[in-house]
Amino acid sequence: MRHSVSLEVRELTKTFRARRGAASVQALRGVSLDVHTGDAVALVGESGSGKSTLARIVMGLETATSGSVLLDGQPVRKGRSHVARRARRIQMVFQNPYSSLDPMQTVGSALHEVIRFHLGLPEKERKDRIADLLTSVGLQTNMSERKPGSLSGGQRQRVAIARALAADPDLLVLDEAVSALDVSVQAQILNLLNTIRAERGLAFLFITHDLGVVRQVCDHVHVMSRGEVVESGSVDDVLTCPTHPYTQVLLASVPRPGWRPEAVAALNR
Repeated sequence: MRHSVSLEVRELTKTFRARRGAASVQALRGVSLDVHTGDAVALVGESGSGKSTLARIVMGLETATSGSVLLDGQPVRKGRSHVARRARRIQMVFQNPYSSLDPMQTVGSALHEVIRFHLGLPEKERKDRIADLLTSVGLQTNMSERKPGSLSGGQRQRVAIARALAADPDLLVLDEAVSALDVSVQAQILNLLNTIRAERGLAFLFITHDLGVVRQVCDHVHVMSRGEVVESGSVDDVLTCPTHPYTQVLLASVPRPGWRPEAVAALNR
């Protein structure tokens, strides 16, 4: 049975100290947000807005300058055992699956490694789980013998999603997870994410620069600019009637008014 999850980010700041003679960079300025069981929350902003820095802090890949990250009401702590428990609950899907997958490791080996570390299942159950994971992301089970270099970009991202699911997490952090894909493949991956969320009851923190894809996956959105959240609300409210000038500029930059990626995918079937 799926565990409930509650991620609370409170007044998070992050300052990157510069070398002598250069100014420090304040990447986050008092950011707060919540993600709970079943939520799909988007964090939207241009490059340099601080959204990916926040994701890295949530994952324990960066340390905040101040503020807190609470998982189920408890402060996220440092230390190997605490990091391992957090990784079991929260998994990340990166923008470039080729750089996040070991090019010398088969797909099956990559999934086997995660299952063994986080779940400790017997060998037979691991093999069955690998087959189930590949099927659940729309890949044939014989893909387990292939290496990332022999896969298409869309197939690699499906493998990356399967690897994140292998730990049986409660929350997926998706950092620009579709931005490197062409439009038709992007739509297929978005549809896959919707299916996974519905079937598994997962929560999503969806990091993106593109408001055009947010409506397809998310219910709630926070818009970030220069390290601050400048607008928050339901996806329908923010995308229909944005109140902040920065959000209005982002919406104006969506390629074609009314563009919906799943319609493009339908044309390519």
